Amino acid sequence: MIRVTNLTKVFHGETDVTALGGIDLDVSAGDIYGIIGMSGAGKSTLLRCIALLERPTEGRIEVEGIDISTLQGKELTRLRKSIGVIFQGYNLLMQRNVLGNVCFPLELDGMKKADREKRAMELLEIVGLQDKAKAYPSQLSGGQKQRVAIARALANNPKILLCDEPTSALDSFTTKSILKLLQDINQKMGVTIIIITHEIGVVNAICDKVAIINYGTFVEQGEVSTVMTHPVSQVTRTLLGMKESEE
Repeated sequence: MIRVTNLTKVFHGETDVTALGGIDLDVSAGDIYGIIGMSGAGKSTLLRCIALLERPTEGRIEVEGIDISTLQGKELTRLRKSIGVIFQGYNLLMQRNVLGNVCFPLELDGMKKADREKRAMELLEIVGLQDKAKAYPSQLSGGQKQRVAIARALANNPKILLCDEPTSALDSFTTKSILKLLQDINQKMGVTIIIITHEIGVVNAICDKVAIINYGTFVEQGEVSTVMTHPVSQVTRTLLGMKESEE
């Protein structure tokens, strides 16, 4: 589904900063793939590159065999509809109600009002917020805002869902409910999911595979059960709370 090859991202300024250095990643259709690392490790930059919100400096990003980093214009617009993005800060439109927020990408796509409102209500039912359609973001809890963001990300029937720290601002109970929702979406709708996180618990809860990122490179990747029980790198051991002598 997704293949990233030698992905490099350099931010140019008075001093050049290499945020990503030679990333290789393979994500199969139907995976829930976790990418975990400390703050500043480059994980959010990687997600933004996969979504083409940032253009990579070097390397290839292939989705279903197509190098998306070469796309422009209508081809890029079409591709972006197949990739939903959930941002850490929800990014909801405060002047629109819940229904209006979920309708927004469909409105941009030119869908008729009746059709987009029908689709939005279907999605709100999936995320359990059909009774909040007329509420505004300021009237919602953090978990409810995240559910609206998930519904909006699903509006165009994406094949891929990219989640940037989707539970970082939520309490443990709400985190569990959001992860369960993402797992249901993966299983029932067949959406491939990449989750960026700094929380080991998120990876253990729902991810099939994981990559550990540190200073812009992967230090370890593989099946969650293998990486978590037999960590190879010290970075992984640190994330797991293990001492240097532990294995």
